[in-house]
Amino acid sequence: MKIAVIGTGYVGLVTGTCFAESGNDVTCVDIDETKVQKLKAGEIPIYEPGLEEMVKRNTKARRLLFTTSYEEAIPDAKCIFIAVGTPQTADGSANLDSIWKVAESLAPLLSKEAIVIIKSTVPVGTNRKLAEQLKALTGREVDVASNPEFLKEGAAIDDFSKPDRVVVGVSRPEVSEVLHELYKPFLRTEHPFLSMELESAEMTKYVANCMLATKISFINEMANLCERVGADINQVRRGIGHDQRIGFSFLFPGVGYGGSCFPKDVSALISVARNQSMEPTILNAVDQVNIAQKRVLFEKINRYFKGDLKGKTLAIWGLAFKPKTDDIREAPSLVLIDQLLEAGAHLKVHDPVAMKNVKALYGDQLVYSDHHYDTLEEADALVIVTEWNEFRHADFDYIIHKLSSPVIFDGRNLYDPESMKQKGIEYFGIGLSSVKEKT
Repeated sequence: MKIAVIGTGYVGLVTGTCFAESGNDVTCVDIDETKVQKLKAGEIPIYEPGLEEMVKRNTKARRLLFTTSYEEAIPDAKCIFIAVGTPQTADGSANLDSIWKVAESLAPLLSKEAIVIIKSTVPVGTNRKLAEQLKALTGREVDVASNPEFLKEGAAIDDFSKPDRVVVGVSRPEVSEVLHELYKPFLRTEHPFLSMELESAEMTKYVANCMLATKISFINEMANLCERVGADINQVRRGIGHDQRIGFSFLFPGVGYGGSCFPKDVSALISVARNQSMEPTILNAVDQVNIAQKRVLFEKINRYFKGDLKGKTLAIWGLAFKPKTDDIREAPSLVLIDQLLEAGAHLKVHDPVAMKNVKALYGDQLVYSDHHYDTLEEADALVIVTEWNEFRHADFDYIIHKLSSPVIFDGRNLYDPESMKQKGIEYFGIGLSSVKEKT
């Protein structure tokens, strides 16, 4: 099948590459000439395990092309996927300007058999509005479908290739049949292809992300409560996780969620509800709990140093909002860095892949270390923000030797508190009863 993908951001690039990998002819379109030239040369603008090799392989095989030209990509395409950004506006709603600009560019070039599919996360009703706009621009009915993505950064190739389910929203069963045929290579393990109405598909994306965000905010709030009542959130998590109605996924306490999806999608669904004269009480709480959780680690550090952080040097491990990505959008690390800098602390930071993006924001305000152990020299404490695997089995003797005092603030509960105590390390995690903070 001939496919066009509009937008070579995270979703568009993964989508186009995976479709090419399954034998389709894919042309990816982006208005950024520099990005297109880099992609043609095999340079990937994002970090995603396995993606660079797949892009190079399919580009070499001529199944995957990159261009700035709609004229080159659209006329022969059966399926055109729109994967452009829908950033959050000041009131929390989604900005759809890029969707409408794409529609104007597409319309004169569409074949009569073409299907235009929105992959971007968009509010309910967007697909029908797109269909109306394309009809006005072309003078005929154009098939439009919703196909929300459920990709986790750091595991996107597997998520696309082995999906839990594929969701499509359509107005005609014939459109569903075309998309089912396209996705068949990825559904060989009998995972479902779910065809539904356009509005239901649009809502599915938002509800899925908001449900996961709810689990994170809930366990974080319970972790904070555990500290106050003398319970251990790790024990509580195990106690509830074995209940099949609850499960363990997204029940790891930490310093709040970030990234390009959860914060934006929670805000967008709040906006959708308010536009329908409904106040979304639970979603409001999820958002507020997450905002507050991003301050928890700073409060622990500030309390330990008795409110005097000026001149203190802190080593920070982990800057990306989660492991296996260089994405720092809405990352808890940024909130912590801002608070620590304002308090007068000196910061030495390390992340396996996200330092370039952080340096673009902070410049010489931070010291950037190529290896995480390099941050420890003359540091007054170690702070862990992102749970990269290479941090899980640390050389604690070396940490004790290098730190001016052996203290760790762990925003991801990577280590066992009792083991830390035995090693002589003061250890502060999230929701742990066995570690008493100084007051």
